[in-house]
Amino acid sequence: MRRLSILLAFTALALAQPGPGWEYLGDAHVDGSQDHDKIKVTSSKGEFKAIRLKVEDAAIEFERVLVHFHNGQTTPIEIRAKINAGGQTRIIELPGRERIIDELEVWYGKGNPSNPQKPHLVLWGMH
Repeated sequence: MRRLSILLAFTALALAQPGPGWEYLGDAHVDGSQDHDKIKVTSSKGEFKAIRLKVEDAAIEFERVLVHFHNGQTTPIEIRAKINAGGQTRIIELPGRERIIDELEVWYGKGNPSNPQKPHLVLWGMH
């Protein structure tokens, strides 16, 4: 039974990843119909050339996304779209050379306010 539990955990993690070469950087939950969150990323994670956001449990309507870098620079990301549960953004290339991400700041809401499930947003990075 224990082996089955471990196998299921690894399978769930593999299914959650947006593809090979991606590293989990953090996540957030939309608690109300509208929300603003920051996903902190430690510098120990290293430098990244691209990010991708994956939506789980319920749809998210993105309003504004900012990537804050370790050197103090901030880059806005255009994601003016609704992404359904199980969906993900395009690969978002970061400007310049590979960058250390301090945090991702997101303004968003539930894509379907009548849905009782709370959306879960997962941030992935590619070295």
